[in-house]
Amino acid sequence: MTFVALVVTVVVAVVVGRAFARHWAAERQQVWSDRYGPDLAYALHAGKVARIAQQLRAHRGRGRPVSLRKRAVAHQVPKPGDLRRGDDKIDISDLNAILAIDPVRKLCVAESGVTFVDLVAATMRYGLVPIIVPELKTITVGGAVSGCSIESMSFREGGFHDTCVEYEVITAGGEVLTCTADNEHRLVFQMMHGSFGTLGILSRLTFRLIEAKPFVRLRHERYHRLDDYLDAIWDHYQKQDIDFMDGIVHSPTEYVLSAGRFVDRAPYTNRYDWTKVFWRSTRERHEDFLHTADYFFRYDRGVTSVHPKSWLGRLVFGKFMGSAQVLRLADRLSGLIFRGELTGRKRPTITLDVLIPFSKVPAFLAWYTPTFGHFPLWCVPYRRVRDYEWLSERFLQGTRDELFVDLAIYGMEQHGPHNYHRLMEEKLAELGGVKTLIAHNYYGEDEFWEIWNRRNYERVKARTDPDNLFRDLYTKTCKTAMGRG
Repeated sequence: MTFVALVVTVVVAVVVGRAFARHWAAERQQVWSDRYGPDLAYALHAGKVARIAQQLRAHRGRGRPVSLRKRAVAHQVPKPGDLRRGDDKIDISDLNAILAIDPVRKLCVAESGVTFVDLVAATMRYGLVPIIVPELKTITVGGAVSGCSIESMSFREGGFHDTCVEYEVITAGGEVLTCTADNEHRLVFQMMHGSFGTLGILSRLTFRLIEAKPFVRLRHERYHRLDDYLDAIWDHYQKQDIDFMDGIVHSPTEYVLSAGRFVDRAPYTNRYDWTKVFWRSTRERHEDFLHTADYFFRYDRGVTSVHPKSWLGRLVFGKFMGSAQVLRLADRLSGLIFRGELTGRKRPTITLDVLIPFSKVPAFLAWYTPTFGHFPLWCVPYRRVRDYEWLSERFLQGTRDELFVDLAIYGMEQHGPHNYHRLMEEKLAELGGVKTLIAHNYYGEDEFWEIWNRRNYERVKARTDPDNLFRDLYTKTCKTAMGRG
């Protein structure tokens, strides 16, 4: 096949694929209250909840843990020995409806399996968007709470969980709880964040929206010294003079801060969903304009580890290899790929998010650069909105910064005898940092509960899952996922 014929074939496939995608996306983006009326919409939702509750009640007394069967791909690092693959499954795959959008109160009610790509498309029709939109299209609203999602409005608003006002939670016994920050289930409400499905099933969420404009204008600010970079982050944080802030640390002497604003008009727009790579553009461009939805998902082809890697590979396969496809393929082949039988690697590459207190970032990077030496890093400033109940009192007492910086490592190959995950865990303990639990975890149990709040966790666990049907947080993330019983 000639190169021209190849290009024509790819273009035709993309056009046809987009037509089908638009058809199915339109169905997913329907707001049920508008389509069926509020009473029927919530009655249909209640029917789904009743079916899930019945599944849970049927598992009581069996003595075996369960996992969830979802429609969207799991946005965790696939692990070949994960024992959850053999679990009995609770089917929650139909929890994917947007139940209501209130444009006056700027609130959305959605089932937990709604993906952010569908959510943004639906809310944009009202000139609104979720306040925190994670970077990958098929992250779900329930997953954003259970797995700790942040993004470029986090310097102002914290995490997605900080924008939520109500959860509906199905307990392991099939009871349905309505949880808010100020009702009798307030501790359940707070502890659902970062619980990875171990405290109950999130079935419905109510969260705040914000007014949006059609486009985002980005200004890529360049710095050669870390001190100047941090000064710029702090200055924007104090002034609150922009809508979005994240960046790329290309090297120890090349820092880019991407400062964004909603705008009504754009002289041009770029998309980063095919051959173009967003993180590379931050090194090449001083300014950029994107449609708002394209801005939110500018990293969907890979944050700093884009697949396919070559321009020709992206031309041929790029339109079909979003984050969901890569994760699904990695999960199905993890027994081969992540054991190194296909790639020759004996250990998995590192994909890891770490949250560092703002005042400790220089010390962290002074250690990280010679120890890890992997760049680029994704940089997301994060405001600690409150003293979270899911963090231990000891951790909170030792960490007083109001602003943190999330530094994300994507695709670092491990070399030498070191367990780099373990090195990171030890350094974070020293600096008062914390990591998300989506990757490989090597904590000892006592060490783990010095970071996460065991007392609060066990109080909620006794209420929502006393028989440990969903496993506890330490067992699930540090043992079961790692292939240990």
